[in-house]
Amino acid sequence: MLPVTGRVHSIETFGTLDGPGIRYVLFLQGCPLRCLYCHNPDSRALNAGTEMRADEVLADILTYSNFIRSGGVTLSGGEPLLQPEFARAVLEGCRANGLHTALDTSGAVPLEASRPLLELADLVLLDIKALDNGLCETLTGAGNADTLATLDHCERIRKPVWIRHVLVPGYTLDDAHLKALAAHLKNYSVIQKVELLPFHKMGEYKWAKLGYAYTLAQTPEPTVEELSRARAHFRAIPAFRQDYSHLN
Repeated sequence: MLPVTGRVHSIETFGTLDGPGIRYVLFLQGCPLRCLYCHNPDSRALNAGTEMRADEVLADILTYSNFIRSGGVTLSGGEPLLQPEFARAVLEGCRANGLHTALDTSGAVPLEASRPLLELADLVLLDIKALDNGLCETLTGAGNADTLATLDHCERIRKPVWIRHVLVPGYTLDDAHLKALAAHLKNYSVIQKVELLPFHKMGEYKWAKLGYAYTLAQTPEPTVEELSRARAHFRAIPAFRQDYSHLN
Protein backbone atom coordinates (compact mmCIF):
# COMPACT_ATOMS: atom_id res chain seq x y z
CA MET A 1 0.00 0.00 0.00
CA LEU A 2 1.13 3.53 -0.74
CA PRO A 3 1.84 5.68 2.33
CA VAL A 4 -0.84 8.19 3.32
CA THR A 5 0.40 11.72 2.71
CA GLY A 6 -0.99 15.12 3.56
CA ARG A 7 -0.18 18.80 3.47
CA VAL A 8 0.98 20.35 6.74
CA HIS A 9 0.88 24.08 7.44
CA SER A 10 2.90 24.03 10.68
CA ILE A 11 3.56 22.14 13.91
CA GLU A 12 3.51 23.30 17.52
CA THR A 13 5.20 20.85 19.87
CA PHE A 14 4.30 22.49 23.20
CA GLY A 15 0.75 23.69 22.74
CA THR A 16 -1.32 24.72 25.75
CA LEU A 17 -4.36 26.34 24.12
CA ASP A 18 -5.83 23.64 21.87
CA GLY A 19 -7.19 21.03 24.25
CA PRO A 20 -6.35 19.78 27.74
CA GLY A 21 -2.76 19.61 28.96
CA ILE A 22 0.41 20.03 26.92
CA ARG A 23 -0.24 19.06 23.32
CA TYR A 24 1.42 18.42 19.99
CA VAL A 25 -0.63 20.53 17.57
CA LEU A 26 -0.59 19.60 13.90
CA PHE A 27 -1.94 22.40 11.71
CA LEU A 28 -3.12 20.98 8.41
CA GLN A 29 -3.25 22.93 5.17
CA GLY A 30 -6.47 23.92 3.45
CA CYS A 31 -9.70 25.62 4.53
CA PRO A 32 -13.07 26.04 2.77
CA LEU A 33 -13.93 29.18 4.74
CA ARG A 34 -12.82 32.76 4.21
CA CYS A 35 -13.22 34.20 7.70
CA LEU A 36 -12.84 37.98 7.83
CA TYR A 37 -10.74 37.67 11.00
CA CYS A 38 -8.61 34.65 10.03
CA HIS A 39 -5.14 34.84 11.60
CA ASN A 40 -3.72 32.12 9.32
CA PRO A 41 -4.86 33.10 5.79
CA ASP A 42 -1.76 31.32 4.49
CA SER A 43 -3.42 28.02 5.49
CA ARG A 44 -6.26 28.41 2.98
CA ALA A 45 -4.74 26.74 -0.08
CA LEU A 46 -4.89 22.95 0.04
CA ASN A 47 -1.89 22.54 -2.27
CA ALA A 48 0.46 24.69 -0.17
CA GLY A 49 2.41 23.86 2.97
CA THR A 50 4.72 20.84 3.34
CA GLU A 51 3.87 17.36 2.14
CA MET A 52 4.40 14.77 4.87
CA ARG A 53 3.62 11.09 5.36
CA ALA A 54 1.36 10.11 8.24
CA ASP A 55 3.95 7.65 9.54
CA GLU A 56 6.66 10.30 9.70
CA VAL A 57 4.30 12.68 11.49
CA LEU A 58 3.51 9.96 14.01
CA ALA A 59 7.20 9.21 14.49
CA ASP A 60 7.79 12.89 15.25
CA ILE A 61 4.84 12.94 17.66
CA LEU A 62 6.22 9.98 19.58
CA THR A 63 9.52 11.77 20.19
CA TYR A 64 7.51 14.14 22.42
CA SER A 65 5.47 11.42 24.13
CA ASN A 66 7.00 12.06 27.56
CA PHE A 67 5.87 15.69 27.42
CA ILE A 68 2.40 15.16 25.95
CA ARG A 69 1.42 11.92 27.70
CA SER A 70 -0.84 13.82 30.12
CA GLY A 71 -2.08 16.05 27.29
CA GLY A 72 -2.18 14.69 23.79
CA VAL A 73 -2.32 15.56 20.10
CA THR A 74 -4.59 18.09 18.39
CA LEU A 75 -5.28 18.23 14.66
CA SER A 76 -6.06 21.79 13.66
CA GLY A 77 -5.77 23.94 10.56
CA GLY A 78 -6.83 25.32 8.28
CA GLU A 79 -9.55 22.73 8.41
CA PRO A 80 -8.33 19.20 9.20
CA LEU A 81 -11.55 17.65 7.89
CA LEU A 82 -10.44 18.59 4.36
CA GLN A 83 -7.74 15.91 4.54
CA PRO A 84 -9.75 12.97 5.95
CA GLU A 85 -7.45 10.09 4.99
CA PHE A 86 -4.35 11.79 6.35
CA ALA A 87 -6.12 12.99 9.49
CA ARG A 88 -7.55 9.53 10.10
CA ALA A 89 -4.15 7.86 9.75
CA VAL A 90 -2.62 10.24 12.30
CA LEU A 91 -5.53 9.86 14.72
CA GLU A 92 -5.42 6.07 14.48
CA GLY A 93 -1.66 6.07 15.07
CA CYS A 94 -2.09 8.25 18.15
CA ARG A 95 -4.84 6.02 19.51
CA ALA A 96 -2.69 2.93 18.98
CA ASN A 97 0.00 4.59 21.09
CA GLY A 98 -2.35 5.60 23.90
CA LEU A 99 -2.35 9.34 23.15
CA HIS A 100 -5.42 11.51 23.70
CA THR A 101 -6.58 13.19 20.48
CA ALA A 102 -8.56 16.32 19.73
CA LEU A 103 -9.98 17.57 16.47
CA ASP A 104 -10.07 21.38 16.15
CA THR A 105 -12.64 22.09 13.44
CA SER A 106 -15.21 24.56 12.19
CA GLY A 107 -17.35 21.59 11.18
CA ALA A 108 -17.69 23.21 7.74
CA VAL A 109 -17.60 19.86 5.94
CA PRO A 110 -20.63 17.63 5.22
CA LEU A 111 -21.21 15.05 7.92
CA GLU A 112 -20.95 12.19 5.42
CA ALA A 113 -17.25 13.01 5.05
CA SER A 114 -16.46 14.06 8.61
CA ARG A 115 -18.32 11.37 10.59
CA PRO A 116 -15.42 8.83 10.80
CA LEU A 117 -13.02 11.46 12.15
CA LEU A 118 -15.52 12.82 14.68
CA GLU A 119 -16.05 9.31 15.99
CA LEU A 120 -12.32 8.55 16.13
CA ALA A 121 -11.15 11.65 18.03
CA ASP A 122 -11.42 11.75 21.84
CA LEU A 123 -12.48 15.40 21.89
CA VAL A 124 -13.93 17.83 19.36
CA LEU A 125 -13.06 21.52 19.57
CA LEU A 126 -15.91 23.01 17.52
CA ASP A 127 -15.62 26.58 16.30
CA ILE A 128 -19.12 27.99 15.81
CA LYS A 129 -18.60 31.11 13.72
CA ALA A 130 -22.16 32.40 14.17
CA LEU A 131 -25.51 30.88 15.12
CA ASP A 132 -27.35 33.05 12.60
CA ASN A 133 -26.82 31.60 9.13
CA GLY A 134 -26.75 34.97 7.39
CA LEU A 135 -24.18 36.35 9.80
CA CYS A 136 -22.11 33.20 9.34
CA GLU A 137 -22.14 33.74 5.57
CA THR A 138 -21.04 37.35 6.03
CA LEU A 139 -18.17 36.35 8.32
CA THR A 140 -16.97 33.23 6.53
CA GLY A 141 -18.45 33.04 3.04
CA ALA A 142 -20.47 29.94 3.97
CA GLY A 143 -23.49 29.01 6.07
CA ASN A 144 -23.51 27.12 9.36
CA ALA A 145 -25.65 24.05 8.53
CA ASP A 146 -22.68 21.65 8.50
CA THR A 147 -21.33 23.07 11.76
CA LEU A 148 -24.62 22.62 13.57
CA ALA A 149 -25.01 19.13 12.09
CA THR A 150 -21.56 18.33 13.47
CA LEU A 151 -22.64 19.39 16.95
CA ASP A 152 -25.84 17.35 16.67
CA HIS A 153 -23.84 14.27 15.68
CA CYS A 154 -21.46 14.72 18.60
CA GLU A 155 -24.49 14.78 20.89
CA ARG A 156 -25.83 11.57 19.36
CA ILE A 157 -22.56 9.68 19.81
CA ARG A 158 -21.79 11.25 23.21
CA LYS A 159 -18.56 12.83 21.98
CA PRO A 160 -17.11 15.47 24.35
CA VAL A 161 -17.11 18.94 22.82
CA TRP A 162 -15.47 22.25 23.60
CA ILE A 163 -17.20 25.15 21.88
CA ARG A 164 -15.13 28.02 20.51
CA HIS A 165 -16.65 31.32 19.44
CA VAL A 166 -14.79 34.45 18.37
CA LEU A 167 -16.18 37.76 19.65
CA VAL A 168 -15.91 40.29 16.82
CA PRO A 169 -17.17 43.84 17.51
CA GLY A 170 -19.89 44.76 15.05
CA TYR A 171 -20.59 41.11 14.26
CA THR A 172 -20.69 38.44 16.98
CA LEU A 173 -20.04 40.71 19.96
CA ASP A 174 -23.74 41.42 20.25
CA ASP A 175 -26.07 40.80 23.20
CA ALA A 176 -28.94 39.35 21.15
CA HIS A 177 -26.62 37.05 19.23
CA LEU A 178 -24.87 35.80 22.35
CA LYS A 179 -28.11 35.22 24.24
CA ALA A 180 -29.42 33.16 21.33
CA LEU A 181 -26.19 31.15 21.12
CA ALA A 182 -26.15 30.45 24.84
CA ALA A 183 -29.79 29.35 24.74
CA HIS A 184 -29.04 27.03 21.82
CA LEU A 185 -25.99 25.44 23.43
CA LYS A 186 -27.70 24.71 26.74
CA ASN A 187 -29.57 21.87 25.03
CA TYR A 188 -26.38 19.81 24.53
CA SER A 189 -25.11 17.57 27.30
CA VAL A 190 -21.75 16.82 25.62
CA ILE A 191 -20.49 20.40 25.82
CA GLN A 192 -17.80 20.51 28.49
CA LYS A 193 -16.45 23.98 27.90
CA VAL A 194 -17.26 27.22 26.09
CA GLU A 195 -14.37 29.41 24.99
CA LEU A 196 -15.34 32.97 24.08
CA LEU A 197 -12.28 34.21 22.22
CA PRO A 198 -11.64 37.93 21.74
CA PHE A 199 -11.04 39.12 18.19
CA HIS A 200 -7.42 40.14 17.59
CA LYS A 201 -5.32 41.41 14.70
CA MET A 202 -2.14 39.38 15.18
CA GLY A 203 -2.51 37.87 11.71
CA GLU A 204 -3.19 41.14 9.88
CA TYR A 205 0.40 41.31 8.58
CA LYS A 206 -0.12 37.97 6.81
CA TRP A 207 -3.06 39.40 4.87
CA ALA A 208 -0.88 42.27 3.67
CA LYS A 209 1.94 39.89 2.75
CA LEU A 210 -0.45 37.75 0.69
CA GLY A 211 -2.02 40.78 -0.97
CA TYR A 212 -5.45 40.18 0.59
CA ALA A 213 -7.77 43.03 1.57
CA TYR A 214 -8.22 43.03 5.35
CA THR A 215 -11.69 44.48 5.93
CA LEU A 216 -11.44 44.54 9.73
CA ALA A 217 -8.48 46.91 9.91
CA GLN A 218 -10.58 49.54 11.69
CA THR A 219 -12.41 47.08 13.95
CA PRO A 220 -11.29 47.48 17.58
CA GLU A 221 -10.43 44.54 19.80
CA PRO A 222 -13.04 43.89 22.54
CA THR A 223 -12.60 45.70 25.83
CA VAL A 224 -12.42 43.93 29.19
CA GLU A 225 -15.91 45.22 29.99
CA GLU A 226 -17.31 43.89 26.69
CA LEU A 227 -15.78 40.46 27.28
CA SER A 228 -17.21 40.31 30.79
CA ARG A 229 -20.67 41.24 29.50
CA ALA A 230 -20.46 38.58 26.79
CA ARG A 231 -19.48 35.83 29.23
CA ALA A 232 -22.32 36.80 31.57
CA HIS A 233 -24.85 35.58 28.99
CA PHE A 234 -23.44 32.08 29.36
CA ARG A 235 -22.90 32.12 33.11
CA ALA A 236 -26.61 32.82 33.50
CA ILE A 237 -27.35 29.31 32.23
CA PRO A 238 -27.13 26.64 34.97
CA ALA A 239 -25.61 24.03 32.64
CA PHE A 240 -22.56 26.25 32.13
CA ARG A 241 -22.02 26.78 35.85
CA GLN A 242 -21.32 23.14 36.63
CA ASP A 243 -17.85 22.16 37.78
CA TYR A 244 -17.00 20.32 34.55
CA SER A 245 -18.13 23.18 32.32
CA HIS A 246 -16.46 26.56 32.62
CA LEU A 247 -15.95 29.66 30.57
CA ASN A 248 -12.74 31.27 29.42
